[in-house]
Amino acid sequence: MNINTTYTKIITGEDLMETAQHGSTLYPFQFYYEDLSVFDFNCIEWHWHTELEFIYIESGTVTLWIGEDQFHLTEGNGIFINTKVLHRLYSPSKALIPNFVFMPSFIAPCDSLIYQKYILPIISSSLPFLVFHKKVCWQAKVLSIMRQIISAQDSVLSKELLTSSLLQNLWLEIFENTDISYQEEHKDHSTASQARLQLMLQFIHLNYSRSISLDDIAEQAMVSKSTALNLFRKYLHITPVNYLINYRLKQAGQLLSKTEKKVSLISSETGFHNVDYFCRLFKKRYQLTPTEYRKQKSR
Repeated sequence: MNINTTYTKIITGEDLMETAQHGSTLYPFQFYYEDLSVFDFNCIEWHWHTELEFIYIESGTVTLWIGEDQFHLTEGNGIFINTKVLHRLYSPSKALIPNFVFMPSFIAPCDSLIYQKYILPIISSSLPFLVFHKKVCWQAKVLSIMRQIISAQDSVLSKELLTSSLLQNLWLEIFENTDISYQEEHKDHSTASQARLQLMLQFIHLNYSRSISLDDIAEQAMVSKSTALNLFRKYLHITPVNYLINYRLKQAGQLLSKTEKKVSLISSETGFHNVDYFCRLFKKRYQLTPTEYRKQKSR
């Protein structure tokens, strides 16, 4: 199986929603066979999408951040990530992670009994993800079906039909073995919190090049500074100011790799008005000076 070497970067909007279309209207399913080491700094950065996602760890160790949780997955295990859930992946070295994303309606049409009875209760619940361990009997069965779906992508004649059939089997195992009971009040609170977070993220992404403070960030969601701090720590495991700095460094990295602009100009354009300070932060973050980073990217 060939590794997908063209999908090496997550492109998101200001609210961190992934902008790439996965699959098509006629076939809303997409498979990727990825190696985390080909992504910048072995990391798939924070993003979310309306599709459901299943990830299988074929080799290596992967650290995942999903909402409030951080954990590690090792070879042979996997995970389901629900729709509209923020997540991030990292591996210290090479990690092969075949994965597939698809719209919930791919299992059954939205106006069908199957969708209303078996799909909607899970995707509308407060369940953000499910981890599958190979030592748990029903989860081992889920992992087996995931591997069959991965293998089915090499089928020339019946790939789409086989994939559809296996996904229904996969969903049946999850539905029958998952407690999806939840409190509506908790779900509403979580939705409101993430909406406020997205307003603050959008403000940072649109204004990172100018001088902005924690007060400015909190004001965008009409919350206090302490609430802003809590929301960033809860969902992104970072403070708003550190997120701003990291986002500026990320934008600087893109300018270094895609343009010939001077380091001093890039520093200014990304909100760092002291080039020495910018260079120190960049090296601390990426273990490379801006010039070394540019040379590495030009190879």
